[in-house]
Amino acid sequence: MSEHEAFDRMMVVEVETGSLAVAGSPRTSGVDQEHVAALAVVQTPLPPITVHRPTMRVIDGLHRLRAAELRGERKIAVKYFDGAEEDAFVLAVESNVTHGLPLSTADRKRAAARIIASHPQWSDRMIASVSGIAAGTVADLRRRESGSGADQGSRIGHDGRVRPINGAEGRRIASELIAQNPTLSLRQVARVAAISPETVRDVRNRMMRGEDPLTRRGRQARGADGTAAAPPRLGRAPSAVLAKDSAQDRAAAVKRLKADPALRFSEIGRTLLRLLSVHSISVEEWEQILDKVPPHCRGVVAYLAKESAEMWSEVAVRVQSKVAETA
Repeated sequence: MSEHEAFDRMMVVEVETGSLAVAGSPRTSGVDQEHVAALAVVQTPLPPITVHRPTMRVIDGLHRLRAAELRGERKIAVKYFDGAEEDAFVLAVESNVTHGLPLSTADRKRAAARIIASHPQWSDRMIASVSGIAAGTVADLRRRESGSGADQGSRIGHDGRVRPINGAEGRRIASELIAQNPTLSLRQVARVAAISPETVRDVRNRMMRGEDPLTRRGRQARGADGTAAAPPRLGRAPSAVLAKDSAQDRAAAVKRLKADPALRFSEIGRTLLRLLSVHSISVEEWEQILDKVPPHCRGVVAYLAKESAEMWSEVAVRVQSKVAETA
């Protein structure tokens, strides 16, 4: 992200109500006049509305806008969103799901179908979290949609990770890596096979028991003769894959996180992304930085680096514990 964030919750400006557009709302039923009347009599200032700056279209706060007009006010407090129109629609849906007058179930489904078309790389769970419907419903909508990216080999999950739609290939690669080098860690294998460390653990346990590393669902994807369809071969030897620059993995992970609206559209989320982006620079860049550290500063830099490493280790432990709590 540039220093001018796509969405800055701290900046509020006053805008002429007549300059705002209201088309394109995910709410197909239009304005609820009773809700507008209820807002119009509220004595305390209402929260600023959210507006897509390039189009001046109201993303969130149509009822607040109508309430201001009903009170005869010519200006209204606004927070601007500078992202793409597709992302503006996602924000509009998420905002109307999490607060205010909720969207109807039909509107949520229509919104989910539109997000499937505009963000086909997002997983069913990720779209479900934005649109406020079940992941299974999103999957049904995706199957009905043509040209929605259903044939993609992987999707971005709600946690920002890219996972294959069919995990059988990842399990096969993991089993080969484990067989060739049993000392590899779960995370090393997971990174190469593009599956989770827990899936790698399951693959390893199955192999130790002498079982097929593929699940029943994965075996059903095999050919009619009962053997696995010829999978794509690893382009490089496993050792070469594992030796790739880990900075590329970190940069790719941060990029996936930046696609998650739960982080992009919150102040705390953007702060986290900025912190993580610092650590996604390449090994070559680190070497240049280290070479330029003045001799009299090296001790302090080493101390701060060590303290930062310990802090991030604590962050990793605490976040991982939260993952375990929700698993």
